[in-house]
Amino acid sequence: MLTRPLPGPINDIALLVARVVLGVVLIAHGWQKLVTNGFAATTAGFTKMGIPAPPVSAAYASVVELGGGILIVLGALTTLVGVLVVLDMLGAIALVHGGNGVFVGSGGWELVGVIAVGGLLLAAAGAGKFSVDHALNSRRTPVAA
Repeated sequence: MLTRPLPGPINDIALLVARVVLGVVLIAHGWQKLVTNGFAATTAGFTKMGIPAPPVSAAYASVVELGGGILIVLGALTTLVGVLVVLDMLGAIALVHGGNGVFVGSGGWELVGVIAVGGLLLAAAGAGKFSVDHALNSRRTPVAA
């Protein structure tokens, strides 16, 4: 029993909780980039950190984090958004956090690593039963061959 995945209903609740927590964290970071700091300040910060193509990189990170976070909470386009989040976080690790050790307090990669793994797990496992993805997929009827 302890070596098998959680039963269906509990698994779906776990996926829902994971989506909501990950989505809220992403929304907060995207909101910070677009609204709290503003896009111009975010782009300037990316420039200062040496991130390539700062306006494009800032736009990508902002949209993936804010828009993707909303979609993850809803469980919509989960596989695609999960992959985009992984790419966003891999960029953050490679270009900013990777050389600072593990701990976030030192500018390390632990937070972006956990966010990347969350995106990867959702891309692999799907959004679960309590999601837009599930609602849309359950409405499709198979086409006879």
